Amino acid sequence: MIQQTVSAPEIYQGQFGEFTITEGDRTGVIIYRAGLMVAAVSFAIGSALVLLNNNPDFQLLTLLYACFSVGLGVSLLTIHIYMAFLHRVLQVFWVIGSVTAVILALSNSEPLAITIYTQPLTLLGVGFIFAALTGIYFKEAFCFNRFETKILTPMIPLLLLGHMFGILPIQAEKVILGLWAILFLVFALRKAVQAIPPDIGDKSVFEYLKANRSDKV
Repeated sequence: MIQQTVSAPEIYQGQFGEFTITEGDRTGVIIYRAGLMVAAVSFAIGSALVLLNNNPDFQLLTLLYACFSVGLGVSLLTIHIYMAFLHRVLQVFWVIGSVTAVILALSNSEPLAITIYTQPLTLLGVGFIFAALTGIYFKEAFCFNRFETKILTPMIPLLLLGHMFGILPIQAEKVILGLWAILFLVFALRKAVQAIPPDIGDKSVFEYLKANRSDKV
């Protein structure tokens, strides 16, 4: 008779005590990365359609934007951020941007991409979803010192604000958009092969902050 041996979970030493990583923790990280991959691939395909085709399929662009938004939303639900307030702010930004995009898509006869491009002030609403994405880039740059997210963090506001105020030439906007799509893919691919525990972080810190919030309540 063969006996199965179950190895004990690895114990990690955190700042405020020991902790273990569960299968649920690992699943959460995998979902976070899958959401990023969906968002990155959707954004890259949409960007390629715009940059390489003078007459792209705008219905397909809207569908790709929806996939990008859903993927990003999933990532924002499962990302590990020590500051709960910042986590909620990024989620609220995603909601504002997504709801604005839905309203624009339903209330205009033109495709969503055309509406946003020809009416730059719509970025005051839709742009919140990209602010949430920038928050992820910033978190990853700060926690993991990733070169691509260090570039992406200032790149998004540069492109969006530059377009909104009309200070960027079209060619510059195309170059920035193409670079954004490429670096976003690089980021998602590198996350896919990164070890899982670093994305979970120090669980003792989460428990400590949670206990502090409970004490205050």
